[in-house]
Amino acid sequence: MQPDAMPAATASRPSMASSSRGFVARMRHGDLHDPLLRQVLPVDAEERIVPGFGLDAVGDGAARKAEGVIQKYRGRALLVTTGSCAVHCRYCFRRHFPYAEETAAREGWREAVAAVAHDPTIDEVILSGGDPLSLATSKLAELTAQLAAIPHVKRLRIHSRLPVVLPERVDPALLQWLSALPWPVALVVHANHANEFDPEVDAAMARLRGAGAQLLNQAVLLRGVNDSVHALAALSERGFAAGVLPYYLHQLDRVQGTAHFEVDDQRARALHTALAARLSGYLVPKLVREIQGDTGKRPL
Repeated sequence: MQPDAMPAATASRPSMASSSRGFVARMRHGDLHDPLLRQVLPVDAEERIVPGFGLDAVGDGAARKAEGVIQKYRGRALLVTTGSCAVHCRYCFRRHFPYAEETAAREGWREAVAAVAHDPTIDEVILSGGDPLSLATSKLAELTAQLAAIPHVKRLRIHSRLPVVLPERVDPALLQWLSALPWPVALVVHANHANEFDPEVDAAMARLRGAGAQLLNQAVLLRGVNDSVHALAALSERGFAAGVLPYYLHQLDRVQGTAHFEVDDQRARALHTALAARLSGYLVPKLVREIQGDTGKRPL
């Protein structure tokens, strides 16, 4: 095994490894190279301080508009709904985010909703986190009822890993809430490898589509997980079979503790070019990087 292929597990921090039972069941047990295990297993490499990797890789702090509200791009406001997730992804760009002090749900969403209401240029609200679907459906309904009173809000986008890692979260109450929303809804799920899909995930995606959600997938290019044309093609094809269109393939956000996942830009572009030559255009996600201060994701 090459030294950088799979860093040794960090025995001193086993409690930080977090995953759902269903996600674990999709792993190849006993294989330290398993692409799902690698995403959630704490490793020694996370302790290395690497130049160019910081605590706030994408400028969330500089884009703070109100408590739990981030606005980087015109017309869109992102609500950090919660710090909770069903899994603890080791490459997460918000792994150092101050969730204890900075969530939109405080005081019944008061400050977050007011920030959206006071800015008529905002026509799309994005629910993020953490994972917004880790909140109770009643809590989500409390938020959307308030947003529905704001006439300039035209669309709702939800970023969630739960339909993939905890498909049973897509229950009748959640579907009823989604179906009753007054706006078009884009639900951006997050899968990095084809093995993250199974029949239970497929069924959850079908239920979400039945409730009217447009399903997109965003992935992160991760060394040792999906950094091959075969893996990326399989991800796009398997996701599409489940009714999910590829959306973004993100270059790694350079947050402290994630350098062992990085794929350099030259290799990333070569992989993307080969992917485009292999698949139909609608199966090829946009290869992008988030740069602080840009007006949108930057294509590579």
